[in-house]
Amino acid sequence: MPSLEQGSNRIVIAGASSLLGAELRSLLEESRFAGAEFRLVDEEIAVGVLTGAGGEPAVVQPVEEGTFEKAGKIFFTGSVDFTRANLGLAKSAKAQIIDLSGATAAETSTLSWFPKLDTLLAREFPKDAGIFAIPSAAATAASSLALGLSKIGISRMVMICFQAVSEAGRAGIEELESQTGQLLSFQGMGQPVFDTQVAFNLLDRFGPGSKQKLHQVRERLRAETRACVTKKSILPALQLIHAPVFYGTAFTACAELVPGTKIDRVIAVCQNAGFVFPSDGAAGPSNVSVAGEKEAHLARPEEDASQPGAWWFWGAADNIRLPAANAVKLAEMLP
Repeated sequence: MPSLEQGSNRIVIAGASSLLGAELRSLLEESRFAGAEFRLVDEEIAVGVLTGAGGEPAVVQPVEEGTFEKAGKIFFTGSVDFTRANLGLAKSAKAQIIDLSGATAAETSTLSWFPKLDTLLAREFPKDAGIFAIPSAAATAASSLALGLSKIGISRMVMICFQAVSEAGRAGIEELESQTGQLLSFQGMGQPVFDTQVAFNLLDRFGPGSKQKLHQVRERLRAETRACVTKKSILPALQLIHAPVFYGTAFTACAELVPGTKIDRVIAVCQNAGFVFPSDGAAGPSNVSVAGEKEAHLARPEEDASQPGAWWFWGAADNIRLPAANAVKLAEMLP
């Protein structure tokens, strides 16, 4: 539904204290929305946090009855629960809603979007959608790879994504930093966020007392990818693993293509799907090398010599910058 407040320059960032919310605000202030009136809101625990908007000091406010009134655009960048609790109020404001939290990905009224998706799905840009969903970096990479490879014939794809602690926010980053130092100093370690050792450790789940649930993030990844791929390609099998790193999403995938497919063709369809490849002789991408980048990066694909037609892919993306940048691009395309 088109916004009734399309002429409004008020932008609400719901989840403003999150890493994603802060990154989004920074990018919006560098875009054509630099002069907008920003309203920053979040959950009760973050209310009162001093931050900035439009070059001026700003305090994060709670969501109240008139929070979304006269907003032209509303961005959700917080938790899934926070988005779901406030989505109804946001809808009543008749603003354009852009969801980066994953809460609305599975809803039929939601339109998933990232810069290359319209081309990959051979559809017109649907500017009149009621709610837009910006997939996570991992889901964007999975969808782009599956849809890109479908142009040359793909029968199966399996991807494993490696999640950084920054997905749990600043508290997750601080816990990994603290645990790393404590373990190197042979001290007992705290684990209030993850309820387990995350430093120097790969995990498929956190401790039972943690509010961070990898299986929920895994289901979000699958739902976002399903919404993007639709029926245009095979749906990849997806797994999510915790990696003991601060930032970035890394992933490895194996795709079964038509035997005899040439490497140049594989690279070409991946580039057309939006992936960036390193220059000749350069090291492959890593969660460190892609920091600050707005696109997902891929290493040169390799065919498995023991399984003709099976190709291995390795890539990485900035888990904060990529979705935030995509949300800004989408907002600039909307009326």
